[in-house]
Amino acid sequence: MPTPPVILLLSGSLRAGSSNEAVLRTAYDVAGDARTNAVLYDGLAELPHFNPDDDTDPLPAPVAELRAAIDRSAGILICTPEYAGTLPGSFKNLLDWTVGGTEIGDKPVAWVNAAAPGRGSGAEATLRTVLGYTGADIVESACARIPVDQGMLGTDGLITDAGVRRQLVEVIRLLAAARHPTRK
Repeated sequence: MPTPPVILLLSGSLRAGSSNEAVLRTAYDVAGDARTNAVLYDGLAELPHFNPDDDTDPLPAPVAELRAAIDRSAGILICTPEYAGTLPGSFKNLLDWTVGGTEIGDKPVAWVNAAAPGRGSGAEATLRTVLGYTGADIVESACARIPVDQGMLGTDGLITDAGVRRQLVEVIRLLAAARHPTRK
């Protein structure tokens, strides 16, 4: 039996109780239903400010860990808020650290926009631009708008809405299916 693909879950939010984090923790919870494994990356706050002079061997440990997690994954699912019409600075910093590596090149990537209707398009546009520079393979069919509000969360912080949970299973399934035969 083949090993299920691993989907790396990247949150663009540092805020406790973030709806973006809830989306990804719920995706982690339902990943088995999509016949995948998931890893929730939690090192966003530890990444140093990007400096091209530091993008050399040996890499700062948090950057090496990020790149290794990307390399081990079959695909990446992102959920990030929008701040001031674009990506949060901390998440843009994470993405900047991926530009100099080769790990994300041709890797299937998708995102879930959890913002209220009419919001979040600036973050999506910036994400699309930056991912283009990294060489990521954006899986359009797996990118989704799934608005989440605090009323959808259970006491465990996971999304309880069955429809949203099914949507997340489908997003993960589409992302995992986008793997090239030569990928892990």
